[in-house]
Amino acid sequence: MTPLIRNALFAGAFVLCLTPWITSPMALILGFTLATFNALPIQIKPAAITKKLLAYSIIGLGFGISLDEAIAVTQQGIGLILATIIGTLALGYLIGRLLKLEKKTAHLIASGTAICGGSAIAAVAPAIKADDEQIALALATVFVLNSIALFLFPALGHAFELDQHTFGTWAAIAIHDTSSVVGAASAYGEEALTTATTLKLARALWIVPIALFSAMLFKSHSQKVAIPYFIGFYCLAVVFADLVPQGQAVYEIIFAIAKQALVVCLFLIGCSLSIAKLKAAGTQPMLLGVSLWIAISVSSLTWLLATR
Repeated sequence: MTPLIRNALFAGAFVLCLTPWITSPMALILGFTLATFNALPIQIKPAAITKKLLAYSIIGLGFGISLDEAIAVTQQGIGLILATIIGTLALGYLIGRLLKLEKKTAHLIASGTAICGGSAIAAVAPAIKADDEQIALALATVFVLNSIALFLFPALGHAFELDQHTFGTWAAIAIHDTSSVVGAASAYGEEALTTATTLKLARALWIVPIALFSAMLFKSHSQKVAIPYFIGFYCLAVVFADLVPQGQAVYEIIFAIAKQALVVCLFLIGCSLSIAKLKAAGTQPMLLGVSLWIAISVSSLTWLLATR
């Protein structure tokens, strides 16, 4: 395939993702298809673009979320957040030992499942001095499960007849990366999106203490922690929109653009996924990832259904 055709296919798919006709799951499939058939421009680095675009999109979503609602949602979900983070890390250690999986790889997968996927892995990895292979295995495992969640969770939500708030809470707890959380919640409804985004970012704040705890656990002297600064700007956007309500019309436009930008993020994530990465995840890391994912999904949903 010539570079010209690759550029044309990528540009066409990118523009298509800017339209309302393409949903988050469709965007992911579109990107994966281009990657599978080696139809991506050589100069395009999807991972680098995704990281920045996702950060800007999350900040934009802050302009469409009520401050009072954000505080209420966080207060209601903080207990579940803490319980699932601690439980996932402990279970990850036990299952990792049972599978005889390398300790650092197991801890990275558990951290990614417990908090916020790739961002948590990126933060914890230098704290425990993980090597490239350990990081790659953890990222590949979480990445694959993230992609599945984008399709699976909305379907399960409708099957269990979950209301918007319950589904948003469940998505924030049980789906790994913020991009897939927002993508799944956006497909479910506006209230689900607000709840999921607020809770997921509150959960992501635990990256710092978990990274420091990990450094102590593995007796590492490294204190380097990659803090996702966009969380702070997201909070500022929520507060600003609350303090300056006169700009409501502009905030609605920013919110709409941010939602569409997240569809593009899922397209770029699909471009980063390939058959080779699926194979690279391996059997043991994937078994650990799936086990933790099922545990956190089932336990959190059971609790939500019992308390609603």
